[in-house]
Amino acid sequence: MQVPPAALARRTGAGRVQAFLRSQRADGVFRWLTLAAGVLILLILLAMALGMVRAAGPSIDRTGWRFLVRAEWDPVAEEFGAAAFVVGTLASSALALVLAGPPGLGVAIWLAEVAPARLREPVSFLVELLAAAPSVVYGLWGIFVLAPWLRDHVQVPLSEHLGFVPLFSGPPLGVGLMAGGVVLAIMIVPTITAVSREVLRAVPDSLREGALAMGSTRWEMIRLVLLPAARPGIMGAIILGLGRALGETMAVTMVIGNRAEIPRSLLSPAQTMASVIANEFAEAVGDVHLAALVEVGLVLFGVTLLVGIGARVLIWSVTRGRSLGGGVL
Repeated sequence: MQVPPAALARRTGAGRVQAFLRSQRADGVFRWLTLAAGVLILLILLAMALGMVRAAGPSIDRTGWRFLVRAEWDPVAEEFGAAAFVVGTLASSALALVLAGPPGLGVAIWLAEVAPARLREPVSFLVELLAAAPSVVYGLWGIFVLAPWLRDHVQVPLSEHLGFVPLFSGPPLGVGLMAGGVVLAIMIVPTITAVSREVLRAVPDSLREGALAMGSTRWEMIRLVLLPAARPGIMGAIILGLGRALGETMAVTMVIGNRAEIPRSLLSPAQTMASVIANEFAEAVGDVHLAALVEVGLVLFGVTLLVGIGARVLIWSVTRGRSLGGGVL
């Protein structure tokens, strides 16, 4: 209940009343500033979406909703569809997430709970350094080192012994969906590791001490107490890595093969939404071609937004389940 300024002055004196009023005004200004910052973000997102819809108008008018399900991409005949790029983006990102999730979480657990103190900071610095490396560096390494190695030591044996499996069929070219997924996995491992490590370190020590006091081993403490307590943050780290994989451009463009077809196996060349924009935007011929590329960007914007919303719903459901279950112990 707020006390009237006059009554408060009689009780505590004029100086304390003035300090109280100043703090009230400061709280009001701070509340309005934070509200303005939140509204500004929403306005920027809305402006981006409206601008892309307007620029993609000729393509939307020509193709309509079929743009999402058509795989044809022929700029000469002005036939455009984004299905091949959507499949390439989702497949390469999913492969990267499968390859990067377990190692990233394992490194985070080692850094947060197991690593000696003299190694913890240097290794953490190296992980953060990998996260800050430009994507073109990963692309150059991928095309000159990773792709030939994958071709000679992974794809050729897979093609010879498991070529009858559709997932490993096709000629071993080196570049392709597998190379793109591996490069993306290497790129998002530092993100998953760094965020998960901070989440694990933020778990209160009382939970660790309670589990160890009850006779748990370190592995049991990590598996039964630490990981459930940090689960929402770890899921957020994985989704953050997925978001980076979805929008990655240069590194994937250099190793994925850039063929506008739906990939039939991990060895097939493919193309992502970001890579087709990077490859063709500077050389787009005609208004429809340019508008189709902008529409591909609009689809990528929508996919990223849906992934973000799905991640928030998933984290909310996990957090709600924990709260209903009464905690981790």
